[in-house]
Amino acid sequence: MKRHARVAVIGGGALGASLLYHLALRGWTDTVLLEKDDLTNGSTWHAAGLCTQFNASLNVTRLLMRGVELFNRLEAETGQPVDFRAVGSLRLATTKARMDQYRDARGLARILDLPFELVGADEVRRRAPLVSVEGVLGAAWTPTDGYVDPTSVTLAMAEGARALGASIERQTPVTELRQAGAGAWEVVTERGTVQAEIVVNAAGIWGRDVGRLAGIDLPIVPIEHQYLVTDAVPELAADHDEMPGVRDTEASFYVREEGGGLLIGPYEAQPKPWAETGIPADFGRQLLPSDFAQVATVLDLASRRIPALATAGMKQLLNGPTSYTPDGNALMGWVPGVRNLFALSGFSYGIVQSGGAGFNAAAWIIDGEPVDNLWELDVRRFGPHANALSYLIPRARETYEREYAIPFPFEELTAARPLKTDPLYDRLAERGAVFAARNGWERPMWFVPPGAPPGEEPTYRRPGWLPYQRAEATAVREAVGLLDMSSFAKFEVRGPGAAEYLDRLCANRLPRLGRVALTQMLTPSGGIECDLTVARLADDRFYVVTAAATEAHDLEWLARHLPAEGVTLEDVTNAWGVLMLAGPRARDVLGRGSADDLSNAAFPFMAVRDVGVGPVPVRALRVTYTGELGWELHHPVEYSRTLYDTLVRAGEDVGLVDIGYRALDSLRLEKGYRLWGADIGPLDSPLEAGLERFVAFDKGDFIGREALIRQRDAGLERRLACLTIDLDPNDDLFPRGGEPVFEGGELVSYLRAAHPGHSVGTTIALAYLPAARSEPGRALEVEILGERRGATVVEAPLYDPEGLRMRS
Repeated sequence: MKRHARVAVIGGGALGASLLYHLALRGWTDTVLLEKDDLTNGSTWHAAGLCTQFNASLNVTRLLMRGVELFNRLEAETGQPVDFRAVGSLRLATTKARMDQYRDARGLARILDLPFELVGADEVRRRAPLVSVEGVLGAAWTPTDGYVDPTSVTLAMAEGARALGASIERQTPVTELRQAGAGAWEVVTERGTVQAEIVVNAAGIWGRDVGRLAGIDLPIVPIEHQYLVTDAVPELAADHDEMPGVRDTEASFYVREEGGGLLIGPYEAQPKPWAETGIPADFGRQLLPSDFAQVATVLDLASRRIPALATAGMKQLLNGPTSYTPDGNALMGWVPGVRNLFALSGFSYGIVQSGGAGFNAAAWIIDGEPVDNLWELDVRRFGPHANALSYLIPRARETYEREYAIPFPFEELTAARPLKTDPLYDRLAERGAVFAARNGWERPMWFVPPGAPPGEEPTYRRPGWLPYQRAEATAVREAVGLLDMSSFAKFEVRGPGAAEYLDRLCANRLPRLGRVALTQMLTPSGGIECDLTVARLADDRFYVVTAAATEAHDLEWLARHLPAEGVTLEDVTNAWGVLMLAGPRARDVLGRGSADDLSNAAFPFMAVRDVGVGPVPVRALRVTYTGELGWELHHPVEYSRTLYDTLVRAGEDVGLVDIGYRALDSLRLEKGYRLWGADIGPLDSPLEAGLERFVAFDKGDFIGREALIRQRDAGLERRLACLTIDLDPNDDLFPRGGEPVFEGGELVSYLRAAHPGHSVGTTIALAYLPAARSEPGRALEVEILGERRGATVVEAPLYDPEGLRMRS
């Protein structure tokens, strides 16, 4: 058995085998895969093997496409049988909202060049004669979908890796993980210890258990999933083209052919978690007891859609555990809290995702970053709250039973909420706040006037909350708005080496004492890893503010680069509340509660000052995400109610209103402000994003500098452009980002964000366009739910381009 390895992969399912194979393809063969039993044991061997490329996320769809591409060539690469059958898939639609979902998905497919069509009931009947088309309005047809034998594809990847020089050790349970010097690991097994530079947790349903061996928790819980295999179906006995995989999304089941019969998999309500406190040591290639009553309702619906099921005999009802996380997406990337531990776990659909996940994980380990944008799968998207079973299990169950629910834009799910609330939660709820959760925090999205409908009805079209957003955004432009932003992540960096440490990470110059800087932290290839605000409180003390959703992500990035001594990094998120006060009357309101000098001379734009507001000590940052005069008022969280009440009283006669984050969606686009995770991210450079003013090339070295210099000298291939979209006021189309952009019928890009700009009277969008096509005045088209609307590239920002109002 191998005693030393550059990478030790724990888990011999499809994900572990894929990573081992892709590492070997890149020349990393000093690797070992450690499997407690035999390859494919766990969830892989009993998986249904469906290979869909349908997902609401562009990034996840790209990952799925990589899997199908791999399965199509894997046999030729390895010489091993794979048995991938590209029979295509049909997703039925029986509601208008479902057809909107498929129209939206067709736009995404155009962006990715994924074959995808909307077909009528007659085409469904032709391709799947067993399916009743009663009530069917149409269907989504993906011809390159199919299914694969999970065992064959896993063994092919494993044998391919071994042929290239990688090692595989079966019957080798890992019993301990011990961090050694310089971040290396001692991987203790029942057959001896492996010294490894990097450990990968690809343990599938054991992912949480293996994580605990390293002293960390991962939000993974197994959920029971059953599927039924029938006896031979007479209608399939004659020669025929194999039926595509069919999903009846309203009835919540999938079906495909299997050995002359059918395989039907229901996603039922109230699914059952399994072994949530730890998987039995002897579990491997077993199944769980079948439970027909658990899935009977869905199977009854299936027999109505496929009448042949009513008379087909039941050969087997298989029940096996599969991994689920709080949002149904897997966990990938470097695990916070330890060094050189990589997560490749929590995959609910590990077979089809294995190809793309292994490809990206290998790049992430070797190059320091994945090829694709994997934020939706990044292990750092969850904070510690997600590990509690009281949160994890309800969220995972909700995700499972909503497998085929329409993923409406802006819709907020309800399980395990509210979880984290600041002191203003009840106060804001009484004033009409409608909340959404980010990183567990409840945050106000908009406020409903007394007696008005809440505006929460899910839709792909114009949302019901739009009038409330318009009123709040208008109040900020004309008077003053107040927003609770306490969910912001906040870190303190201090010590004699703090300035040198941050200067190495930040692309911008660090601020002078008493000043604030906006900056990005970059990947080695120049992509935007973090987007944050840095305030300098002392020569050796900094206050770093970033988005609530990226708290764990940004903290891990900071911690990863922390020197051995001379710098202290502390997460102070929970200690500080934040209220944003913004609008032309903001100084009037703040001045009524504070005796401090708030004039431009004493408190200029991009400054930080300690002030008093009533009895409340406030760290005030004069920054804005609205483009108006404003402050972020950071304060010890125990003072939140007092500060809020003081400001509300002070603003009663000048038109102060509560606002939510939806208003910011509009206000920030009017000003052209960027949002990490939407317009900017690790695949976008600050030069491409129009943020070159925040890059100080002459300050010295920083991570990503050399890559930006190369990009600058070579000339940009694309630029983030501002567009206005020609939408009639009565048009119910509502672009939000993700819609394809055309010029003269040619696909040239897709929207990264879009929203109505209420102050400028038009819908604003952002899209990365080829540099040669990004000049103002260029005429384009945007496809929204299958309908084309004209668009024009314009100079940005559309509102107050000189920035005079925020500096007033």
